[in-house]
Amino acid sequence: MKDLTFGTLIAVFEEIFGRTLFWVMVAVAGLVTLAYLYVLIRDRQVSWKKFLWAQLSMPIGAVAAVLFVQTITRSGLRDIGGPVDVIVLFGVAALGAVGVAILVYTIQSLLNPPARD
Repeated sequence: MKDLTFGTLIAVFEEIFGRTLFWVMVAVAGLVTLAYLYVLIRDRQVSWKKFLWAQLSMPIGAVAAVLFVQTITRSGLRDIGGPVDVIVLFGVAALGAVGVAILVYTIQSLLNPPARD
């Protein structure tokens, strides 16, 4: 693999997760992102109480993302072979943490919108 292109990355992720699961995850991520942007535009402010709960959910998202990827790839922590594997593991955990924080904030904002004056 000489060149790392966008198409190559998509092919690799489709191979890892399977075509259907990968595109379902992309669609869900897109919908959550659109809902998050809608909430931010609608509210015109950040609710720090909701933001705190979103941050407190981040460790759960990190662990869930790592377990999800390990389940899908049929691997475990014992299969970590070197520094690159650790970096990828931390990257998966970070993305899972941020994703769940955005999801939690969005769900809270959609279910409990701020009161209008």
